[in-house]
Amino acid sequence: MQYDNIIQPKDIDAEAFLEGIIRWVKFETPSERHDLIDIFYDHVEASFEGLPVERRRIPACEKGAGQLVLTYAPEGSSGKPVALLGHIDTVWTAGTLETMPVKREGDKVYGPGIFDMKAGSFLATETLRRIASQGLVPPRPIVVYLNGDEETGSGASRATIEEIGSEAFFNLIPEPAFGDPGTLITARKGVAFFTFTAHGRSSHAGGNLSDGRSAIHELAHQIVAIEAMNNNNEGSSFNVGTFQGGTRLNVVPAFATFGVDMRATCPESADRLLRELTTRKAVTPDVELEITGELNRPVFAKTKQVARLYDATKALGAALGLDLGETSRGGGSDGNFLAALGLPVLDGFGLNGAGAHAVHEHILVSAIAPRAALIHSMLMSKAFQDQAV
Repeated sequence: MQYDNIIQPKDIDAEAFLEGIIRWVKFETPSERHDLIDIFYDHVEASFEGLPVERRRIPACEKGAGQLVLTYAPEGSSGKPVALLGHIDTVWTAGTLETMPVKREGDKVYGPGIFDMKAGSFLATETLRRIASQGLVPPRPIVVYLNGDEETGSGASRATIEEIGSEAFFNLIPEPAFGDPGTLITARKGVAFFTFTAHGRSSHAGGNLSDGRSAIHELAHQIVAIEAMNNNNEGSSFNVGTFQGGTRLNVVPAFATFGVDMRATCPESADRLLRELTTRKAVTPDVELEITGELNRPVFAKTKQVARLYDATKALGAALGLDLGETSRGGGSDGNFLAALGLPVLDGFGLNGAGAHAVHEHILVSAIAPRAALIHSMLMSKAFQDQAV
């Protein structure tokens, strides 16, 4: 196929993109610091000053930090927009840069939040800025959405994500890329969080042990049973990640609680496992078991819409000299919400690297030019877009 308006990786100045990525990383934006996220959005908006790009801020609320929507719809661009949806909040607390500064070692550039996912969100935003600044007219309008509360579950942003995604021709998620360079994400597990709380009865551990009802003892039964579910639910997983309980060593604990992370591979498994967890009963007499939780992100399945978009992207990649493989991930993203609605969505348009949420978090500079060229070409090529949906 002949593609119009594409650019090759050799046409991309990776170092210029890297400078912008590093600037973004030096704005610390932990999810809970709504004020710092707003300062960051001020910086992003300023970079579009004088350009025909609509800027819409959605303020922070009790559920989470603010959001920013950028729309470029010049005359001659028509139809449903192409949407790129990324997040700019990180898991790193303010002040982390003092002990974990940005540094480069050969092809690797380290920094808090650079891999997950300042780099990918910058690529999407900067590509839009360059298209607008050059006066280019894409076949369809372009929307870039930046989310400030993804790392805490997208409680404030989910409605906006689903609104933008539902109105888009197709959706791209610039989350980190994993595996071989060029790999895209066509499926993700669904994610659920649960809290188990036991209410027992306290007593003196030495004088009248039998009068007590241990909440910790009850939850020990529950933890063993839940962890055992990893053995008979292929592809799905359970992890008890937090536990609190008791007051003193010589007191039978009347209260204890733990948190569970559940991942499911398909909608049917998610529904079944949700029922299994939320209907569990206490095994200790006279102990009350309270269970709360829900599916935070639905399963991202490889639907026909996802497969078609991936096939079209793979073919375009070949024209750019890129071998675009596919993979599935256990971690969720905002793309889960859109895939669950049956919308065309493709994930993993960020940069290759490693260390999400870890001190060795980094990106590969060599991944910048291929990804930037791919995103630009997807936004500008009518021939590609005609094949994508």
